[in-house]
Amino acid sequence: MSSNKNNQPSLLGGHAEYVKGATEATIGNVTGSHAWKSSGEQAKAHAVDTMKAAGERRDPSAGFGVAEQKLGEVTGCKGMTHEGAASKRE
Repeated sequence: MSSNKNNQPSLLGGHAEYVKGATEATIGNVTGSHAWKSSGEQAKAHAVDTMKAAGERRDPSAGFGVAEQKLGEVTGCKGMTHEGAASKRE
């Protein structure tokens, strides 16, 4: 029996896809490959959409609070910073 949860967007999956996209885009920039750069930018855009969708369904009390907020600040991920701050207040 398959679970509907597997079809739902995931914050972790979105972050992993974003890192993959950033890596591809960097390879494209370094090598001059438009295909790699384009693929990376598309993966990053899809990842942002995935993270936004997952964030909308997220229970604020299920976050990691200050640790998530600080990691978001260090990595420049505004969503993580916001979600960490929201779960910190709970």
